[in-house]
Order: sequence, then structure tokens, then C-alpha cells
Amino acid sequence: RTALVAPGPTPAALHRMWKVSGLVATHARRRVASSTASWLRWSGGVAGGSAHDSSTSHEPHGTADGRGRQQGKQRSPAHRANSPVRHARTAASMPKYDEGWEEKEREPPAPGERVKALRRQLRDEAIAGRSGPLEDTFGRRHNYLRISLTEKCNLRCLYCMPEEGIDLTAKEELLSTDEVVRIARLFVANGVDKIRLTGGEPTVRPDLEEIIRRLRALAGLRDIAITTNGLTLHRNLDALQAAGLTHVNISLDTLVPPKFELLTRRRGHDRVLKSIDRAVELGYDPVKVNVVLMRGVNDDELLDFVEMTREKPINVRFIEFMPFDGNKFEEKKVVSYCEAKERILEKYPSLTRMRDHKSEVAKNYEVDGHRGTVSFVTSMTNHFCGGCNRLRIMADGNLKVCLFDQGEVSLRDAMRGGASDDELMDVVGKAVGNKKAKHAGMSDLQNMENRSMIRIGG
Repeated sequence: RTALVAPGPTPAALHRMWKVSGLVATHARRRVASSTASWLRWSGGVAGGSAHDSSTSHEPHGTADGRGRQQGKQRSPAHRANSPVRHARTAASMPKYDEGWEEKEREPPAPGERVKALRRQLRDEAIAGRSGPLEDTFGRRHNYLRISLTEKCNLRCLYCMPEEGIDLTAKEELLSTDEVVRIARLFVANGVDKIRLTGGEPTVRPDLEEIIRRLRALAGLRDIAITTNGLTLHRNLDALQAAGLTHVNISLDTLVPPKFELLTRRRGHDRVLKSIDRAVELGYDPVKVNVVLMRGVNDDELLDFVEMTREKPINVRFIEFMPFDGNKFEEKKVVSYCEAKERILEKYPSLTRMRDHKSEVAKNYEVDGHRGTVSFVTSMTNHFCGGCNRLRIMADGNLKVCLFDQGEVSLRDAMRGGASDDELMDVVGKAVGNKKAKHAGMSDLQNMENRSMIRIGG
């Protein structure tokens, strides 16, 4: 399992660390000099002014041979042994500054080690000061949990599934129905009020309806959403709604059937449109349609998707192309939020920004006369890490605190190892406490090793 890595300090924390480390170093030099002068006085005195000289010295604590600088001003061992003051003191009654002399003989810690220690201390203090296990050290409270139910999918989308496929996790290593519900119960008890079920494709899991029904019974859970490719959703959406499903996101990257087959390596474009229409009929408002924009692939359909919002309560969400294992990411394929918005404004000048919630990942817009809305998810060009309130549980039970963080911790192993609820939340709390302030930049993300999107959960 990949070990969680402690987050790097913010600029403010670095300034504090260097300030503290400077004070620590100054205090250590003064303490050593004072202890040295006192020891020399007890052993028979020093030459006039030497103690003062040592206490005000600004030279390094040790010389090249590793011994204290002040040692050259001691009297000889024979002289010390004959000192009446020395004989009058027993080992038991020797003052504590003899211990200071022993400390002076030790090599001081390297600056890098001192900074690491201070970084750990600051992190531990920040973690200890949190209001609960789902609050990180930057004050972000995570009330939104995404649970991947499976790695299987009935499509093979180019940006999600590597061309060579993936090695699926063995069925017995995936979370069971009871384990999914247990994790959800603990997170809800600690402040989560929205759960999104993802995959893979969540509708291929046979116990989906049961999971939704059991989640609906959790006191404090407000929303249960699903992200699906919509291929079969129209068949069982009525039952899922009755079980407690409150929100629907359907992925559709093109309105052109032949292009759909090219992007997904499967047929079924008409069935996805049927699922969108069925969701509208059942009263879902809005029905969210996720569109991954890729230059030279589907960016020519930008305005066609906006037109979808004219008569129906559809929220089209344009998502910037992101790098994941096996999806052949290239920066030149990214259609930025600013570019997409400008292109839409040329035809729809009434495009107007709506007020967004602090934790909203999308930038939301409305067009005059349109029943639906348009949104932009700007993961690559304008990250929204400062207001992030999301955590992810993958199908194999690993907790991922950030979509672009390689660190994971297995809640499945903890549960199957007999962990109590409190112990399980301790594991969660430590992982959340290590969440970074923000993910890396585009160039770093492009070179980072990460799971494929299908194994993380959309």
C-alpha cells in the first residue's frame, strides 16, 4: 500500500518554522555557554572575563572535531582533580549544569532534521486542534463522500479506461454491501450529509438499490446521488428513485452517435439520451450531464450542448480534460474554462455567472430564456482546492483524500482486521489530517503516477 506522505508546509508555516528554529538555535548556544562557565567556576574558576567571553560568543557550538569550543579553556584534568571545591561535591549533589556539559559534547542536530522535527510538531498541533476527524489542518470540513461501488463498466471511454484494459480487483477484495453501509454510517455520524455513488459503472452492481435504500435510512444524510454513463439507467431509475436516490449525473461526451462509438468503443448513444429524458420525466431538477471537453474531439459541439439547456432542466457541466493512468493525456487537448466561456459568449451574450456555494467545484452560468444552466469544472486551469469538501472511497475500500494525491489508506483492511468504529475513524482522521492544501500544477500532474479514472471512481 502506498504510504501517506505528510503535507509540505505553507509559506506562513515555513516562516514560523525558520523563526522558531532560529530561536531554538540561539537559546541552545546561550545555554551551552552558560553551563560551561558555571561548570568551570565549580571546578576552580576561570581566568577573568573568560566566562563572559564564552557566553557572548556567536561562533558555532562545536569545532570540526566534534568537541565543544569552550573545552580549550578548561583547566587540566590534574588541576581539576586536586581542586578542594571539586572534592567537596559528591556525584549525587552535583548541580544540573553538569548535564548541560554532557549535552554540549553531543553533535547538534542537522538543520534539515530540525526543520523536519518542527514540521512534524506543527502538523501534530494542527491535527490536534481540529474539531473532528473530517476536518483537515486547513480548516476544510468534508461533508461530501464519493463511494465507488465497482471497477467494472459496460463502456470503454478513451479518457477513463486504458486501451489495454485494467486488472480488476478480485470480487472478495471489493467492499461488501454491509461494509459500504458501515463506512457511510460512520462518515454521516461525523458530518457527511451528501454521498455520491460512482464506479466504474454503479448500475452494474446488483445490490445498488439495496445500498441506496439502506443509505436513505441514515439520520443526517440529506442527498444520495449517482454518477452513471446512463446506458441502462432508464430501466431501473424508477426503482432507484423510490429507494431514495435524490440526484442524477449522466456522462455524455458527444451528441453525435458515430463519435459516441469512437469515444466509448461501444454502441448505445440512444439509450443514454433515453435515460436523460427519463430523469427529466421523473422530476430530477436539474439533471446533470457531464461532458469532458477535448480539443479536436468534441469541442466543436460546445454550442450544441448549451442548446440542450433551452427547453429542459439540464445542467451541462463542461469538465476540463485531466491526466490519469492510460488516458494519453496531452496538455494541448485541454480546452480551458476561459476559452470555452468566450466561445459560448459569442453566440449567447447573455451568459451570466450565478452565485456559487463556497464548496462548489463548478463555475455556474445561466443563459436568458434557457430553463437549464451551464457549468465549468476547472480542475486543471483554476483549481478549487481551497473549498474542497470531498473524500473518496474506492471500490477496494481505499480512502483517497484528494483525486490527484497518490496516498491511500485501506479502510477495508482495517475493518476486516477487527477495527472498532472509533479505531476506523482514527484511521480516517489521520488520513484527512495529512491532506495537502492543494494539488500539484498541470505539469506535475501530467508526470504523476495515479490510478486510471475507472479504478478511482468518477
